[in-house]
Amino acid sequence: MSSINAVTRQIAALEISSKPNTQHNQHGSSRPTGGTHQKKPSQNGPNVAKLLSKFAPPHPFPAAGQVKSTANGNAGNSGATTTTTAATAKTRPASPTKSSVAAPAAAPTRKPHTIDIGKYDGGLELDNDTRGEKVTGEAAEQLALDSSVARDRPTREWHLFDFDIGRPLGKGKFGRVYMVRTKTEPHYILALKCLYKSEIVQSRVEKQIRREIEIQQNLRHPNVLRLYGYFHDEKRIFLMLEFAGKGELYKQLTKHGCFTEKRSARYIDQMADALIYLHSKHVIHRDIKPENLLLGINGELKIGDFGWSVHAPGNRRKTLCGTLDYLPPEMVEGKEHSEKVDYWALGVLTYEFIVGSPPFEDLTGYNATYKRIAKVDLKIPNKVSPEARDLITKLLQYDPEKRLPLTEVRKHPWIMRYKSKSSTTPAPGS
Repeated sequence: MSSINAVTRQIAALEISSKPNTQHNQHGSSRPTGGTHQKKPSQNGPNVAKLLSKFAPPHPFPAAGQVKSTANGNAGNSGATTTTTAATAKTRPASPTKSSVAAPAAAPTRKPHTIDIGKYDGGLELDNDTRGEKVTGEAAEQLALDSSVARDRPTREWHLFDFDIGRPLGKGKFGRVYMVRTKTEPHYILALKCLYKSEIVQSRVEKQIRREIEIQQNLRHPNVLRLYGYFHDEKRIFLMLEFAGKGELYKQLTKHGCFTEKRSARYIDQMADALIYLHSKHVIHRDIKPENLLLGINGELKIGDFGWSVHAPGNRRKTLCGTLDYLPPEMVEGKEHSEKVDYWALGVLTYEFIVGSPPFEDLTGYNATYKRIAKVDLKIPNKVSPEARDLITKLLQYDPEKRLPLTEVRKHPWIMRYKSKSSTTPAPGS
C-alpha cells in the first residue's frame, strides 16, 4: 500500500472532484427492504475501519476549477498528471461494453491491506439486456443527469468503465446498488446506485428523481450520506454514493428487535444534528424512518434517502407523502405542513428504536392507524425510562408549534445522559 504521505498527496490532488482531459470518452415504503448487506470475512480485520476511512473520497470537495488531477483514461493509461479546468469540452461515448465492466484489464498485483470489494455478479449487464428502454424527448432531457456539467460544484466526467465493480449491496425499485472502487489511485471506495430511466418515466417521478439528486449533491454533513457525483448512459443513471460500511440500520433493528436506550439516544442525537443542518438549508426530509438510515464504518448514522425531500424556503407544503406510520397529524388531515413534520418523525423514531415498533401502528388497517395518529393515541410501555418517555411525548405533539425544537432535543436530559465524547455509536447490546 502507498505510504500515508503518498495517499495524502493523492487526495490533495482532487482526483475525484476534478475534470481531466480523458482520451475517451429506492423509494418504496414497504417493509422489509430488499438490501443484502452481507459482511465479508475480509472486513473483519481490525484495520478495516481505518482503511475505509482513508479510502473514502475527500470530504468535502473544494470548489471545482483549475486543479491538478490524475488523468483517468482506460485501464492501460499510465495516469499522468494534467491541469484542466471546469470548462473542459467533452463528448459522451457510447455505453461501455460488457467486457469493460465484467472483465476489466488485468490489475496490478494486489497490495497488502487492499480492501476487498467482493465478487461482481454481472447484474448490471444482465439487467441492461432485459430491463429498461431508451427514453426520448423531454423525459430524456430531464434525465440526462451528469455532475460534470452541474451548475454548482461540477465534478470530473465519470463513466462506468472508471470503476471496478464489486459485490451487490442491495436492490431498489429502479435498479441495483454495488460496492465499487475507482480504478485510479488511491482507489476510492463508493456505492454505485443504478436507476433505469424508462422505469422512472413509467412511475412518473422524473422531477422527484431530479430533485432528490439536486438536493443530496449539495449536502455536507457527517450524518447525511454523501452524493459524490452522477452520470448516465442511454438507459441508466448512476449515482456515486458514500459507502456506508455497516449497512442498513433497519436490518440491525430487525436483528435485535429494539435498541438499548444508550444506543437509541446516540442515534437520536445524530439525527437531530443532521435535521438541524437540513432545515438550515431549507430542506425538509419528510420520510424519516429506519429503512432510510444507514450506518457508517464506525457505526455513525447516515440519512440515506431523499426521495420525498423538498427544498422549501417558504417552509409550507401540502403534499401527502412519506410512510404512514411516520406521518404527523397535519399531513394525515391534509393540512399545510412545515419542517416540523421531521420533529414528529424523530419522536416516532425514538419510540421505535426503544420499543421495536412504531407508536401508532394498528394491524387492523390503515384507517385505524390514521385515526390513532390524528388523535395522538400514544401508549408508551413501562419499559421506557421516564427521561425517554418525556422526550417522546414532547416531540409527538398534535400542534407542530408545541413540538420540542431540535436544539432542545440535543440538550434533553435523556440525550445528555448517554452523550459520548466521540461521534461513534456503541456496538449492539452495549
